[in-house]
Amino acid sequence: MQKIYNSHLIYSFMRFSIKELNEKYDLELDKVVKKIKISKAKLVLLQFPEGLKPYATSVVDFLEGKCGKVDFLIWMETCYGACDLPVGLEKLQIDLVVQFGHNELMPCF
Repeated sequence: MQKIYNSHLIYSFMRFSIKELNEKYDLELDKVVKKIKISKAKLVLLQFPEGLKPYATSVVDFLEGKCGKVDFLIWMETCYGACDLPVGLEKLQIDLVVQFGHNELMPCF
């Protein structure tokens, strides 16, 4: 699948590396790779909250390197949590949706 990037967004996306991402967040990308392989997904939609969107293309590059012949789509609309699924996914024939978040877990009391 050909990658298509919005020209005004690509500049901000290309500034960040997967190394920088891993220093700030644990997105459990190895678990994502495992899930993609187990489900045999061929088209995967990735959803990121606003704070993680600058890393989106780095995540795709990492996943492409680990998953082989899988196509990835980045959802660029808003994402307010797990209940915020894009409408009309069935038309795109998405095999798997992966939603990322960046909040820390609440401490145990």
